[in-house]
Amino acid sequence: MQTTLGTPTLPAVLFFLLIVALTLAITYWAARRTRSTAQFYAAGRSISPLQNGLALAGDYMSAASFLGIAGLVALRGYDGMIYATGWLVGWPALMFLIAEPVRNLGKYTFADVVAFRLRPVPVRIAAAFGGILTLLFYVLAQMVGAGNLVRLMFGMTYEWAVMLVAAVMLIYVLFGGMIATTWVQIVKALLLLFGVTLLTLFILARFHFSLGELYDAVAARDGQAALEPGGLVSDPVDAVSLGIALMFGLLGLPHILMRFYTVPDARAARASVLYATGFVGYFYLIIPIVGFGASALVGRDLIRRIDPGGNMAAPLVAELLGGSQFLGFIAAVAFATILAVVAGLTLAGASALSHDIFTHVVRKGRATEAEQVRVARISTVVFGVVAAVLGILFKGQNVAFMVGLAFAVACSANFPPLLLSIVWRRFNTVGAVSAIAAGAVLSVALIVLSPTIWVDLLHRPAAIFPLRNPAIVSMPVSFLFGIVGSLLTREPAAEEKFDDEKLRTYLGVGAE
Repeated sequence: MQTTLGTPTLPAVLFFLLIVALTLAITYWAARRTRSTAQFYAAGRSISPLQNGLALAGDYMSAASFLGIAGLVALRGYDGMIYATGWLVGWPALMFLIAEPVRNLGKYTFADVVAFRLRPVPVRIAAAFGGILTLLFYVLAQMVGAGNLVRLMFGMTYEWAVMLVAAVMLIYVLFGGMIATTWVQIVKALLLLFGVTLLTLFILARFHFSLGELYDAVAARDGQAALEPGGLVSDPVDAVSLGIALMFGLLGLPHILMRFYTVPDARAARASVLYATGFVGYFYLIIPIVGFGASALVGRDLIRRIDPGGNMAAPLVAELLGGSQFLGFIAAVAFATILAVVAGLTLAGASALSHDIFTHVVRKGRATEAEQVRVARISTVVFGVVAAVLGILFKGQNVAFMVGLAFAVACSANFPPLLLSIVWRRFNTVGAVSAIAAGAVLSVALIVLSPTIWVDLLHRPAAIFPLRNPAIVSMPVSFLFGIVGSLLTREPAAEEKFDDEKLRTYLGVGAE
């Protein structure tokens, strides 16, 4: 097939400009309503459950979900669906374990929950470290996806494409805060669900709406192995480790947990997760069909030639089935997806720096509203610049795979202390700091020593750590450090506050 990817086309440019104009209009509207810290961080707690459910889904259905999973399924076959399954199954756990306590105990960041009855300064420093590390891994994947997409749609260099995305995203967050980010997420979620549904229908129409015919075509082109396990993860331990990361990583993602503060109460938080689960479940049900369709209709050789990571599989099959107009629409939707997710990640990173570090550690809780918003905006710029630099350094990687690593850091550094602080009276400051530090350092160290970095990036002959995803080791070690650290020391004040915490967790007494 002939493709226009790599050369600018009028439909692509028009759809891109339309998406950017729409989101900037939302930002302008939101900026006029963003004056206080509650509005900047939490949209004034005025978002309805349905709106927040769509925004949660928009935050979660990232470039990794759309471009990455479609690419993995197209190039690696059956095993690419591991990511779709793993990213979905964490949602019920999020609703029943985390949503209500986070909404009732916190104010702006997940560190508020961990620090609720512990010594705030060491816990907030450690939590900010774990949270920002997770966000950097996550934003890295989005920037790689953005760079590839804009490079191919406009014919500009990869580096300039990454910087363009960073600049537009900074405008959203700096001026509109959480109100703008929420509404950009809602618009993007609706566009993405519509675009992927349309693409799926086009693919199924080619095969007379028969999945059997689609799979036969995949097997005829790529062999029966494309429909069998082992194309991506052949080691069962690695498969289990990846599953653990994808499921429990969700429960430690700062930008997802932050969304629970935008709704009025805990009941609305639970309802928003229920809505989000429906939207996300539907999306992950149909996105593998796009990957298999790209494999059968476009072919792996062309997908790899356009982008070695496979991230352009969905735009390529969109162009084949709907021409340059449909390609322009799908690419613009993918662009909106990346912008919205990067905005949410940047806002969460800025919140950790300004709310946890500046307000509670540097100023001991005595910062004025104006100071907090100013520092939040400075933090936003810093985080955005770092995200752009990392995106340029990690050019050519598959974005779904890279987000899998972010989930490994989240389930190791953030989830264990969050859960232990909610359910265990004896949990204390030493345990919290130990759990976060052990989980963060170990997960990152094992990622560096794994085949992903050691072999694929550094081109060494063999990896020191055999697994590509470290969660099966790093998450239990984090829990172990949290438990042992708490048992070796006593913190009577923290234990006394546990009953107050339970009352607020389940009844919402004192919650904002």
